[in-house]
Amino acid sequence: LEVNIGWELSKSGVSPQTLPELLKAVQKLPHIRVRGLMTIPPPTADPDAQNAVFGKMAELYREMQQAAPLDVLSMGMSGDYAAAIRHGSTIVRIGSALFGARYYPPKA
Repeated sequence: LEVNIGWELSKSGVSPQTLPELLKAVQKLPHIRVRGLMTIPPPTADPDAQNAVFGKMAELYREMQQAAPLDVLSMGMSGDYAAAIRHGSTIVRIGSALFGARYYPPKA
């Protein structure tokens, strides 16, 4: 389940406050098994802000593990994966570190 931990309008995902209700509802679906939580934190160059966001998400993950057998915490990208791993991330997305920056063609 995607969590909009930074309350960004440009990102989707459930708010941290409504996550428990959603997790409970999804667990009732017979053919769905929630494996974990995912987030993309707000971009920042401030290590303290980065650690605060990852710490909040890690705490939320541990709380949700009391309600469901979660084993995946996906957070962290090329610019912040080390901090994400320190906070317990089990999956990081490092595409731009491997393939370079995305190319956005000019709009016609």
